[in-house]
Amino acid sequence: MSGAKLLFVLSVLAIPVAAEAKPPLREVKEIDDELYYIAIANEISEFCPSISGRRLKAIGVMWGLKSKANKLGYSDSEIRAYVESDAEKDRMRAKGEAYLAANGVSYGNPGSFCSLGQAEIKRNSAIGVYLRAN
Repeated sequence: MSGAKLLFVLSVLAIPVAAEAKPPLREVKEIDDELYYIAIANEISEFCPSISGRRLKAIGVMWGLKSKANKLGYSDSEIRAYVESDAEKDRMRAKGEAYLAANGVSYGNPGSFCSLGQAEIKRNSAIGVYLRAN
């Protein structure tokens, strides 16, 4: 290969490849949804004395989600910024409170948390798998 061709090939290889823009983690459905399910289950277990959260299961899933986010190209600092963001916490809380209200749950009626929790456990739903009846 001539010197000019070699120089051209090397210069093409040296051009940085444009990195694909990653969507915000809130838009990565398999991560955001799972954190949402865990948050709802936690809220139910906090307000219903007859239901406990499966905390070890939730912790294991969260480690798996972190690993998945890393494999998708998100750095630990990007993940931390997402889970510690006040705006994301507010968004998740609003989404969760809307779900609870749509399912007849009222903060003034702790028994309503129990009713929903029991239904989620019985259905073995995405939320119910993080709950256990005492």
